[in-house]
Amino acid sequence: MSPLPDGWMHGAFMQIYVRGYKDSDGDGKGDLKGLISQLDYLQDLGVQGLWLMPVTQSEDRDHGYAVKDYRSIEVDYGSQADMALLLAQAHQRGMGVILDHVINHASSRHPLFLNSASAKLNPQRNYFVWQDTLPLGWSVWGQNPWYSSGNGYFYAPFWSGMPDFNWKNEQVKSFHHDNLRYWLNQGVDGFRFDAVGNLVENGPMAWESQPENHAIMGQVQDLIKSYDKRYMVCEAPAAPQAFGAKASCGSALAFDLKDNILRAARGDATAIAAVSQYFRSAPAGMATFLANHDSFAGERIWNQLSGNQAQYKMAAATYLLLPGTPFIYYGEEIGMANGAGLTGDWALRTPMSWTAQATGFTSGVPFRALSANISSNHVQAQRGVEGSLHSVYKTLIGLRKRLPSLARGDYSAAWSQGASMGFQRSLGTERTMVLYNYGLVAQNVNLSGLGAASVWAAEYPVASDLMVTASGTASLNLPPQSVMVYLQRN
Repeated sequence: MSPLPDGWMHGAFMQIYVRGYKDSDGDGKGDLKGLISQLDYLQDLGVQGLWLMPVTQSEDRDHGYAVKDYRSIEVDYGSQADMALLLAQAHQRGMGVILDHVINHASSRHPLFLNSASAKLNPQRNYFVWQDTLPLGWSVWGQNPWYSSGNGYFYAPFWSGMPDFNWKNEQVKSFHHDNLRYWLNQGVDGFRFDAVGNLVENGPMAWESQPENHAIMGQVQDLIKSYDKRYMVCEAPAAPQAFGAKASCGSALAFDLKDNILRAARGDATAIAAVSQYFRSAPAGMATFLANHDSFAGERIWNQLSGNQAQYKMAAATYLLLPGTPFIYYGEEIGMANGAGLTGDWALRTPMSWTAQATGFTSGVPFRALSANISSNHVQAQRGVEGSLHSVYKTLIGLRKRLPSLARGDYSAAWSQGASMGFQRSLGTERTMVLYNYGLVAQNVNLSGLGAASVWAAEYPVASDLMVTASGTASLNLPPQSVMVYLQRN
């Protein structure tokens, strides 16, 4: 049985790149013991879940998605004993831990692929996608995804070092299900599944979001749900809501929402309207976020918003109070910038800014350049400081924890008007209302459907109660670039 409280997976998650989080042994690389040393920090912030980017042994020994061994911890990060200690310590703090599971592909140095490539008649040949002659007419993200091995051509759309599994082979399903059971039996609380839109290929024009993918992930969901209080979330940028459906993954990262949130934070009325309407039709299990470890998803939020802290706080307040499970990318809560002098994915995967110097991360030499704004944006400078990004995140996460309707309530009465929008969340008898003004000037809004002569108490920030007329209406002046949260008292 899971030691975690019911509904833990509705709390805020922190996405953690272990190599970049905290170094415990001075080798310049983050590790599991380093992460364990910061669990109190994460608990204080209000985090209830950790998503660990790949921590198993990989060919690249960095981003981790070229997996060589699905059951062994990357030696730079520690040992199985360290993972067990992390799980125990996280659980003591009421936090779940989910692992990144690379379900679509493996390393070209994985034993299964080495066997598969060794001969056309090898018993494990069919674990991967092979053709005897070069297939024609293929272009995946502008590139030919087929590579020669000497014994045929294998399919590897991400790059030649990560060949795709053949999910039309039942043995592949058994292989992955067994690995999932292994970690679930170790006490892991679930998984983030990488690239689920690319599992099955049905031809040069049908290689993404195929119908079979949903059946595959539905079976994975059944497996995970057979364990107590487990959670899974999928990455499918091309079709997030389809994979977020109950019959598929049941939860998926909302790639189709994040950009509109950032545009809304800048005051874009069209984006504000789109954000207000998103959860009227999207699956409730969508996982909200602003940015992550992949450059295709955008730069660090600090860079995308050019360091505008007012807009940054509005973006945070938007996705942390909407339905779904919010995922915070490590360092987002202090406004970490891209790595100094770095480009692409590496600019997003830099050492955590604990202090103004590298010594906050490691006693040795950091494995990669530090965040470009580490001198000003670091935990030591922001923690406990009123009005800081860190304090805003902590307060908003605390609101979600204190008011269950904000964490897992329904979504109704959504509206938008120019630079402002609002909605209501309800769970049982608890009813909350969230109002935003993204504009640079105050805006008066007329609210309706609030309950005749009801009283709404201001929960955030400190403000007067909202008094409603006998007809269920109220008028309110929203300050510029502000968010207000009210709780119905009667």
